[in-house]
Amino acid sequence: MTIDNNDLLNSILASLDRIQYINPEEIPGIDLYMDQVTTFMDSRLRSTARHPEEDKILTKTMINNYAKNDLLPPPVKKKYSKEHVLLLIFIYYYKGILSIGDIQTLLGPITKRYFHGNGDFNLEDVYREAFSMEEKQIQALKADVVEKFRTAQETFQDAPKEDADFLRKFAFVCTLSFDVYLKKMMIEKIIDELNTAGRAEGKKKPERPQTED
Repeated sequence: MTIDNNDLLNSILASLDRIQYINPEEIPGIDLYMDQVTTFMDSRLRSTARHPEEDKILTKTMINNYAKNDLLPPPVKKKYSKEHVLLLIFIYYYKGILSIGDIQTLLGPITKRYFHGNGDFNLEDVYREAFSMEEKQIQALKADVVEKFRTAQETFQDAPKEDADFLRKFAFVCTLSFDVYLKKMMIEKIIDELNTAGRAEGKKKPERPQTED
């Protein structure tokens, strides 16, 4: 079955409109057992899966691996706090594009400083701030997708008629992929800078306390 190009574009834009982040108020205020965590994540993120009926959103094995790789602090008496869930949401979005090591570099300082934070600024505040940009980003992304789609439709003017539709979809995928490739490079550059800064900070020797003569 041939997909009409305008229908394809409208379907993509509609899928972007359906993207919603998990509001902190939706996360239970009580500590959860692992089964309850996986059930909660599945209920809120199932719509983001490529194959909703088959894909696993979060499993016990995944959670154990995250803890083993220091991405997630250990549970307390086998229960996970709201802050654990917030970290798992970050990990869910990062894992499709970043390595475990890169995610550690990003989330390690956040976890160390704000997990179980009792000050005026905590992990939930970090989460809210990070995701507050969502609406503006989606609207900008939709405009960018439309522009890339229109550009792709103007390609392969001299291609055989029977191949033109496929080739223009191929061109659309190429321009979207190039955008992802460049952004991934930029993200990795930032992470490398954070790694370098972190190593330099770790090598600093503590200053000797001054003594009175």
